[in-house]
Amino acid sequence: MYRKSVDSKTRKSDLSQPNYARTVANLRTTFKSYKTHPYKWRIDQLKSLKAMTIENEEAIFAALKEDLRKSNFESFMTETGESINEINYALKHLKNWMKPEKVSTPMDNQPGNSKIIYEPLGVVLIIAPWNYPFMLIVSPLIGAISAGNCALIKPSELTPKTSTLLTEIIPEYMDSDAIKVMEGGPDVARNLLEQRFDHIFFTGSPRVGKIVMTAAAKYLTPVTLELGGKSPCIVNSDADLHVAAKRIVWGKFINAGQTCVAPDYVLADETIVDDLAQLIKLIVVDFYGDDPKISPDYSRIINQAHYERLIGLMDSGEIACGGSSDKADLYIEPTVLMKVSPDSLIMNEEIFGPILPIISVSDIEDAIGFVNNRAKPLALYLFTKDNDVQNKVISKTNSGGVCINDVLMHMVVPDLPFGGVGQSGIGAYHGRNSFKTFSHAKGVLIKSTYGDLPLRYPPYTQSKFKWLRRLG
Repeated sequence: MYRKSVDSKTRKSDLSQPNYARTVANLRTTFKSYKTHPYKWRIDQLKSLKAMTIENEEAIFAALKEDLRKSNFESFMTETGESINEINYALKHLKNWMKPEKVSTPMDNQPGNSKIIYEPLGVVLIIAPWNYPFMLIVSPLIGAISAGNCALIKPSELTPKTSTLLTEIIPEYMDSDAIKVMEGGPDVARNLLEQRFDHIFFTGSPRVGKIVMTAAAKYLTPVTLELGGKSPCIVNSDADLHVAAKRIVWGKFINAGQTCVAPDYVLADETIVDDLAQLIKLIVVDFYGDDPKISPDYSRIINQAHYERLIGLMDSGEIACGGSSDKADLYIEPTVLMKVSPDSLIMNEEIFGPILPIISVSDIEDAIGFVNNRAKPLALYLFTKDNDVQNKVISKTNSGGVCINDVLMHMVVPDLPFGGVGQSGIGAYHGRNSFKTFSHAKGVLIKSTYGDLPLRYPPYTQSKFKWLRRLG
């Protein structure tokens, strides 16, 4: 219904030797034509994006399997299925999001009324990462479209099959005057960052996030930086250990640990730390078998450089389970480390892989102090049945988001803002927060010309001054 006929030769020639300035200028011309502003255009594009996802799901699965060895189940759960859910949510709520928001008008501006109008920013740049190379393009694109913007998308070169597929199918479904894809490596990203955009949305590492922010400063371009960091998982002494172990194993080792909100390390109460470690070991076997290498549900490391980096972290503690690897297959077994020093290398950089350090703490205050002595994480997880402990951890720590008695699942609540704080990111999105991220909230005051009181106009007499004080 929404698919367009696009000549493949024309499509490929459009992408060869890109003229970055011209591409951005063409998108700006489209935006200035007001083509993207109407509700109908936004809805049609969201429906087209949904159709693209559904009709190409098998091809998307195949690309993700080649790039990351993801199973179809995992690809649906974390990539296509989640994208469809988010599109459906935007389709349902967009009309209300676009309505002007009435606010109160104080006495000194009566008669009059005030409102906030959410208007599109213009031409936005979306730079996507490699770990969820489909969903982390579609998710911010939903916000950009919902807000009425034109968008230029840069997929990750580290997932070439998914990147090429997106470069082929997006022009077939989306309005190519308003939404463009530019494939390539760091040189393409550098050239794009030299252009003037109205917003830049970047998902990736803090190191590259600083580069993006520096480039954006040239034009005072606002940015959303979805970064990462070391997301702690606190397990209190009263936690349901079996449930905690299952959910920690699932959240840590999905996509071979290459998830920005994966539990980076566990802080377990000293009275239950050994029991928890033993349960985690058993559940890894339940999930992936005695040899995870042959499990169809276990992914691979993205490339040799990341593999070597992760192998270098293995000697940061005692291996409680796992530890095997295969360089040729980019395979690292789900691994748990015990007796890890807080000063070790693994505790001073984001792991972003299937290695889980477990550290013993004396009590909840010890855990809170440990977290607060480090950079603010993207996510914080806590397993406890005690409401007082929950409230204490929420109020005494800083993080992008908090999830109690689970991991990762706060991301799929559409009305919760998802984003970091400090080193873990700037800005937030998902649901209406995506719409607001890609919109300008314009304040509008409409006054009547009736009852134009002379009080505010010169000459300022003592009598006027007295009335001004009375009116406040």
